[in-house]
Amino acid sequence: MEVKVPDIGDFDAVPVIEILVAVGDEVAVEDPLVVLESDKATMEVPSPSAGKITDITVAVGDKVAEGSVILTLEGAATQDGAKPPADAPAEPKAPEAPAADIPDADVKVQVAVLGGGPGGYTAAFRAADLGLSVALIDRGEQLGGVCLNVGCIPSKALLHVAKVMTEAAELGEAGITFEAPKIDVDQVRAFKNKVVGRLTGGLEQLAKQRKVQVVRGTGEFTSPNTIQVGDTVVGFENCIIASGSEAASLPFLPEDSRIVDSTGALEVDGIPGRLLVIGGGIIGLEMATVYDALGSKVTVVELLDQLIPGADKDLIRVLEKRVKGRYEAIHLATGVESVEASDEGLKVKFGEHTEVFDRILVAVGRKPNGKVIAAEKAGVNVTDRGFIESDLQMKTNVAHIYSIGDVRGEPMLAHKATHEGSLAAEVISGENVSWDVRSIPSVAYTDPEVAWTGLTETQAKAEGKEVEVAGFPWAASGRALSMGRSDGLTKLILEPGTNRILGAGIVGVNAGELLAEAVLAIEAGLDAEDIALTIHPHPTLSETVGFSAEQAEGTITDLMPKRKRAKA
Repeated sequence: MEVKVPDIGDFDAVPVIEILVAVGDEVAVEDPLVVLESDKATMEVPSPSAGKITDITVAVGDKVAEGSVILTLEGAATQDGAKPPADAPAEPKAPEAPAADIPDADVKVQVAVLGGGPGGYTAAFRAADLGLSVALIDRGEQLGGVCLNVGCIPSKALLHVAKVMTEAAELGEAGITFEAPKIDVDQVRAFKNKVVGRLTGGLEQLAKQRKVQVVRGTGEFTSPNTIQVGDTVVGFENCIIASGSEAASLPFLPEDSRIVDSTGALEVDGIPGRLLVIGGGIIGLEMATVYDALGSKVTVVELLDQLIPGADKDLIRVLEKRVKGRYEAIHLATGVESVEASDEGLKVKFGEHTEVFDRILVAVGRKPNGKVIAAEKAGVNVTDRGFIESDLQMKTNVAHIYSIGDVRGEPMLAHKATHEGSLAAEVISGENVSWDVRSIPSVAYTDPEVAWTGLTETQAKAEGKEVEVAGFPWAASGRALSMGRSDGLTKLILEPGTNRILGAGIVGVNAGELLAEAVLAIEAGLDAEDIALTIHPHPTLSETVGFSAEQAEGTITDLMPKRKRAKA
């Protein structure tokens, strides 16, 4: 059986950019065979039947048109609707054809997803799995958005390097010392890039397997049912806006390559002697952790009166105590007034200080991208801050257009976006589901890590809610002591009278890994007794969650007595 190029529209000389099979391969119906690329989009040619490939008649770079033979199948199954054997693996749902009333467009789909970050690609994949035809529009060279390319993943790769270096240096207390580390900045960068590459490359394959059309370029709405991406028009029945956010900037800063945002800092373009971090939030402190370990003298300037504003102060005190011993300086309730660039460095005035730094990292938060996609042409409302708000089914004010992730609203977290993306796809497919979340975890991957979820003490006070708090200091944890890191605290926020778990906070080594138990407890409506009666492995840091619950139940020595937080 000769397999030919199917109808590909008005194109008569489309290059083959990838061959996905080889002679001798066994293929099933709808398996992708080759990838073609027009000036509008990429497309896969699926196998019309099952069989064994005996000959491939095209090569990468060849140009083909409708009817061109690309390969030959031997033993091809008839297409008479015969059922596969009972033990055959289930075939994925074939994408349905888009409705006929979609406006004229180069790419026509049931679902267009604008943005290829964690929320966007999750939404696209889920929609494809549910049998919908999908186009994923992304402006980056690789899928994954900020998180995978210049955010969560590369920062964690560098933080791993920093953690190993710091732990090795601190082994001196146990009688083991090492020579000063030799840092190959290029190799550190290569390690980080390799991690990123493996993840983003995997996403490209997942998109191909699901027949998700990836349209590359910056997308802008041109109507309620079309998005312009370069010279390509994408027409859709439904759209999921997952356009994310970008780093906020300070308008008075001069144009200078030594002033970077988090993306620039992740490039690890040398190790500055003195680094100023403007902003004491999660992003700024994570990068401070990296550069401190690499050898920079770090100064942090934060406009508010505590690091990581919003987190409970008792957790932050543990972090602050450690970093004050490592960083050159931390200035709270202080703003940067001016920056002057010269050959000698960056002269910065803040508070009562004027100092010169080799590099400045600006980490003053992120702003949503709602205003850069011409949403108004689709009739979609955008707030003054750039958010595109949506209801509990992710629907915006335009019924067939949805918003998820950073652009939808706080908190701007990848794991929140992925859940919203899946939900939006399910709603579009006809499922009756809505957003019902009690606990969204937050983690600062600093040293020590700070993690919290659900209701915080800070929030309870602001809202006038009465809560009780039960905690366990890591100074009494055998595992923490054996690691030489007893600088930690685990606490639970409880409903008075019932001891139902409303929130949790942890500061210490691997706090982010420990938090999941509390997230599940809050979602399941568990009380402290449920956790206290759960046998935790010993000796582990996870025991501190169990010990906190025992504190609440009064079944453990009062190392940190349960306390009440009265209404504000």
